[in-house]
Amino acid sequence: MRLRNVKNKEEIMNSSSYLILDPKKYCGSWSNLFENANPIYIEIGMGKGNFIIENSLRYPNINFIGIEKYDSIVSRCLQKIPEGLTNLKIVRMNALEIDEVFKSEIDLIYLNFSDPWPKKRWHKRRLTSEVFLKKYDSIFKSVKKIVQKTDNQELFEYSIESLSSYGYKLSSVSLDLHKLNEKDNIMTEYEEKFTKKGLPIYRLIASKDDVNS
Repeated sequence: MRLRNVKNKEEIMNSSSYLILDPKKYCGSWSNLFENANPIYIEIGMGKGNFIIENSLRYPNINFIGIEKYDSIVSRCLQKIPEGLTNLKIVRMNALEIDEVFKSEIDLIYLNFSDPWPKKRWHKRRLTSEVFLKKYDSIFKSVKKIVQKTDNQELFEYSIESLSSYGYKLSSVSLDLHKLNEKDNIMTEYEEKFTKKGLPIYRLIASKDDVNS
C-alpha cells in the first residue's frame, strides 16, 4: 500500500477530539471515557475509516474504536468524521501493543483486509496468528468474537485453521460475501474497490467463550 503524505497531518491529529493520543492511559477504563457501559467494538487496521465511521453512525448504542498505525491514514480518517459523534474514538498505535491499551473490556474485534504478510517467515505478524490471538485473550470481556473480511484466499484459509486450532468456533464462513446480498453489510474502501473488480470477498465470524478457553 502506497502511503501518501498528508502535509498538515500533525495539525489535524492534534486538533481532533476523536483522536486519543495517550491510549494506554485508558487501559481498563474505556467505558469511563465514553461515559457509558455500552459494548465496545474495535477495528484493527481501520484504513481511511469508512467502515468504523459508518458503524458509529448506524449503531449509536455501541462504542467504536478505530486503530491504525500510520499518521497519514489516521489524519485522512479524522477529516471524514462528522461533528457530534459520541460513540467513536480513534487510536494511532501498533497492533502489537493491543494488550497494553485494553483489558477485559472489548466485545468484538473487526479485522478488515489486514496485511496478508504472504511470506512464511512473516506469518506470525498476521492478525489471526497465535501471537495476536493470545493478546486478544486479555482484552475481551467474556465471549470472544472476531469478524474478519479479506480478499486474500491464503490468509483466509490460514485464519480458519489458526482460529479453529485456538478454540474458536466458526459460525459463519463465506467464500463470496456479496452473493449473500446482506443488507447490513458495511463496506470498507478496499471492499468497494475489490467488489467493483468482481473479486470475491471472504468473511468469517469466530467466537469463543471463557468456559472453553
